[in-house]
Amino acid sequence: MGVLGFAIGEVVGSLFVVLAAFAAGQSGALNRLSSMAAPPEWYVGASLVGLWVGFFLGPLVASKVRGTGRFLADLGVRFRPVDLLGVVIGVGGQFVLDALYAPFIKNVKNFTAPTHKLVGASHGWGFLVIALLTVCGAPFFEEIVFRGLAFKALARLFTPRQAGPSRRRIMGLALAIVVDGLLFGLAHWEPYQFAGLAVFGMALAFISYRTDRLGMNMVAHASFNLVAVLALLGSSGAVFR
Repeated sequence: MGVLGFAIGEVVGSLFVVLAAFAAGQSGALNRLSSMAAPPEWYVGASLVGLWVGFFLGPLVASKVRGTGRFLADLGVRFRPVDLLGVVIGVGGQFVLDALYAPFIKNVKNFTAPTHKLVGASHGWGFLVIALLTVCGAPFFEEIVFRGLAFKALARLFTPRQAGPSRRRIMGLALAIVVDGLLFGLAHWEPYQFAGLAVFGMALAFISYRTDRLGMNMVAHASFNLVAVLALLGSSGAVFR
């Protein structure tokens, strides 16, 4: 169901981009826009929202068909005050990954290209909208898919049905965390940033297992993305002009 939702999101995202291009009078420039390092705000926004339609539908159908029908409860969308620790995790995660990449960063061209493609061409209110989508929208929709749906399914698949701790259960949970992180990294289609995203995805999977909810995940994910957006904002003083 998660894979189906992802596929639907890709199709709907493409459809939304075509409709937005038509509204903006740019329907003849779609090929050029898709290859731009920093496409315009309407292109980025339409593709993100379209993708999230699929990200929402997959968990929604799973909740209706295999869950209780209570979407938020089935996916674990709950928040507690302690989830604010996610800010430390998200911000710290960026600095840890920066340290890990430091020895190789000089040999990697356009390492910040993914973030720049999201918000690099945005200015003023357009930048604010894309930043909000990146910081608030992406953590919600990606977490309900990768941790609310995928990780739960992987943990159920890899662990024994018998209740109680065991070596097999521990190994199964570890495998589910690793696979979920790898899927998270692969889904972003960024070869240079794959390793970092996969490691962060594994950390988020572990957090969701320990807390049995997605609140801390979403806060950490939002903080992680916020650091990237602020870094880009700081490096290009002309975003608001």
